[in-house]
Amino acid sequence: MKHTLTKLGTTGAIALALVLAAVPQVMAGESTSGTKIGVLTCKTVPNSGMNLLLHSTVDVRCDFVSTDGSGTEHYIGETGVGFGVDLSYKRESTIAFTVFAADVRKGNHKLAGKYIGGGGSATVGAGLGAQVLLGGGNDSISLQPAIEGSTGLGVSGGVTYLYLQADK
Repeated sequence: MKHTLTKLGTTGAIALALVLAAVPQVMAGESTSGTKIGVLTCKTVPNSGMNLLLHSTVDVRCDFVSTDGSGTEHYIGETGVGFGVDLSYKRESTIAFTVFAADVRKGNHKLAGKYIGGGGSATVGAGLGAQVLLGGGNDSISLQPAIEGSTGLGVSGGVTYLYLQADK
């Protein structure tokens, strides 16, 4: 960890500490009540991002694999920092969420909807991040804890979001 903080520099170390301190607080406000219904994995679409320092956005393609064996659902969408700080340039990111639902409804594309929460990341070459999001139909779906792997440079943190729609 000492070598990682040295590489990040003082600003990066402070930002990483703030991100790591904020994620458990966000997670404490949310419950894993409900049933684990699967795993959602999202990958950023190259050259689709926009970064305005206090707000950022990037397109994603996601696959949801259900625990009930009903197959894989494909989604397209957008994710980013809705309000916070994003001082990063990321070439690519992959984010994996464990999906919990209070109301397990059958049907196609049950994850389509808007999600909001908190998170952050730090990247120097290869990096890590974390997010916790709530939303979906009737705000009954929890995406947690999301672990992000990325390549690029920078730090980000704040109120994060994910919009998903069926990829038909």
